[in-house]
Amino acid sequence: MEKIRLQKILSESGICSRRKAEELINSGRVIVNGKPAKLGDKANDKDVILVDGERLKYTKKRKKLYIMLNKPRGYVTTMSDELDRKCVTELLTGIDERVYPIGRLDRNSEGLLLFTNDGNFANNIMHPSKHVSKTYRVTLHSAVSEQQLITLQNGVKLDDGTVTLPATVSVEVASAERTVLRITIHEGKNRQIRRMCESLGLEVARLRRTSIGPVKLGMLKPGTWRELTSEEVRALRNAAGEK
Repeated sequence: MEKIRLQKILSESGICSRRKAEELINSGRVIVNGKPAKLGDKANDKDVILVDGERLKYTKKRKKLYIMLNKPRGYVTTMSDELDRKCVTELLTGIDERVYPIGRLDRNSEGLLLFTNDGNFANNIMHPSKHVSKTYRVTLHSAVSEQQLITLQNGVKLDDGTVTLPATVSVEVASAERTVLRITIHEGKNRQIRRMCESLGLEVARLRRTSIGPVKLGMLKPGTWRELTSEEVRALRNAAGEK
């Protein structure tokens, strides 16, 4: 078998995305044939590859999986957690292949989360240049002014000085004590929706992601998962401009 780049092997094995694989290699957590790996190294299924001391099982004939989960609040979006908090992977029962999340939702957020063992697919969905949309239902503890809505739509200056791209914002419920917004963004900054609201003095009571690109959460119950249909996978590939 022809040797290919190590980060591609890691992503195709369902360990992580290719970007994360580069971080693992740079941090010395990947060993190939007894020697620490470095970026640019190549390998194949004849080589002994260890990730954090565990041998990697690599084969090109793996089934590629594409999964959606309705993440409940209280779970962190990691494969494991050093603080012993509940991880989303605990909810993926009955899956033989190792899959990893495409992007993340913070512990107090809920809704649509995608998983895969297809590294190229994950990279295309997450890459900032692809601008794959994400829609959220956002419940706030207060009223929202017209100027705040305009700022959310046009771009918000965040706590690190960056300005968000224009968003689509609609009001679903409006009262003096509670507002429900539907916000669609085309980027994926860390905790972006919460930070956008916090920058405008708005307190988020509940945050639920309802769609990624053309794929909607629908009636999937919290804490349960299902495989994406071939049509949904194809639609996501198209949204990411995948050839």
